[in-house]
Amino acid sequence: MTTVTTSPSAPVSAALDKTVVVSWKAPIAFAVFTVLAAVLFLAAGSHGEATFKLSQANDVIQLPDVTLSSEVTSWVCVVLMAAITVVSALLVRAKRKVGIWLVVLFAAIFLIGFLTWAAAGSRTPVIPLPGLLAGALSLSVPLIFGSLCGVISERVGVVNIAIEGQLLAGAFTSAVVASAVGNAIMGPALGMIAASISGVLVAFVLAAFSIKYYVDQVIVGVVLNVLVLGLTSFLFSQVLAPNAAVLNSPPRLERLPIPLLSEIPLIGPMFFRQTIIVYLMYIAVAVVYIGLFHTRWGLRLRSVGEHPQAADTVGINVTGTRFWNVSLAGAIAGLGGAFFTLGSVGAFNKEMTAGAGFIALAAVIFGQWDPIKATLAALLFGFASNLQNTLGVIGSPVPSEFMLMLPYLITILAVAGFVGKVRGPAAAGKPYIKS
Repeated sequence: MTTVTTSPSAPVSAALDKTVVVSWKAPIAFAVFTVLAAVLFLAAGSHGEATFKLSQANDVIQLPDVTLSSEVTSWVCVVLMAAITVVSALLVRAKRKVGIWLVVLFAAIFLIGFLTWAAAGSRTPVIPLPGLLAGALSLSVPLIFGSLCGVISERVGVVNIAIEGQLLAGAFTSAVVASAVGNAIMGPALGMIAASISGVLVAFVLAAFSIKYYVDQVIVGVVLNVLVLGLTSFLFSQVLAPNAAVLNSPPRLERLPIPLLSEIPLIGPMFFRQTIIVYLMYIAVAVVYIGLFHTRWGLRLRSVGEHPQAADTVGINVTGTRFWNVSLAGAIAGLGGAFFTLGSVGAFNKEMTAGAGFIALAAVIFGQWDPIKATLAALLFGFASNLQNTLGVIGSPVPSEFMLMLPYLITILAVAGFVGKVRGPAAAGKPYIKS
């Protein structure tokens, strides 16, 4: 049961900012996962210990390894998860929202229990936590850029199915430009700029057809994905592959450790020993969040996505607002594509995004069209992808296919409404025809 209260006489800004949602879906989801954990950890649990390595060999501050008993940890995690479930139910009963911090805490406890359970039954029950977290962040970077693109686009009223094409276009142009320039500093810098421009160009096409000519936004997005995929694959085969040394050997971005912060145990190597494009991602998440919810630009953007007629009545140019914000979103997605060639793989390959744009779109829905929540959802996908690699290395009995399936299963539950409000912007996907 969900209760939504708003002030009918308030202006659009108050309606956007003062909507309150009280739902029993979060406690229900917590209860389901608590039961699942009890069955998995206790009934089907393995006896043994799991060791978590908290430091790498080159860390200045060395933390001791932590060894956990599978049986004790399973019981503690299940009890704590049950307690959080009760707390969330009491909050909803008191007509208070279940905070995102409680969701994160619940997920962390479940994760500790799952890792201990999985490692205890493996051939080598040692989990290198710094490497696991750093790899998860690396896999999440393009997903986060793509999810920010999706949040901005849908908040302004345009469903952006073309995130995949924007990522792929950014990866292709960044590789070509950085390789042609060749300089270890200017090459990657110009490559990132070119990637953003290519993302804007794809967004221009999406905006022109969907906003000006009222073509179905989903169809335009799908066609753009196919177009960019075919074009980059053709150019790769005919141009890049025969001239790989000149056009497909971009200089890699160097890691730039932040003094002091990079030496913080566990989180320092993960967050503060990264390339410039990852630091730009941190800035982008903060700027998009603050801009959307604490500036006039964000208020206008959200009003156009929720009620374009009302926004037009108060003098907001609906068409212009949608067009330029979709273009801005394309620039962000293009920069995310540059990470594939300049920060990760090091060269362009056919279909190298491998559906990252669609995963980013799922993160937007799972994150309830909020930049912070979408970022956390993208991190979940990246973590699950890297976790299946880690579990494979240590010889865990957990099938890797299950780990790859888990984020999508959670997303289906989110779309079905089991983790709270999932209503998108009211005018998303609907062309605005001025009367």
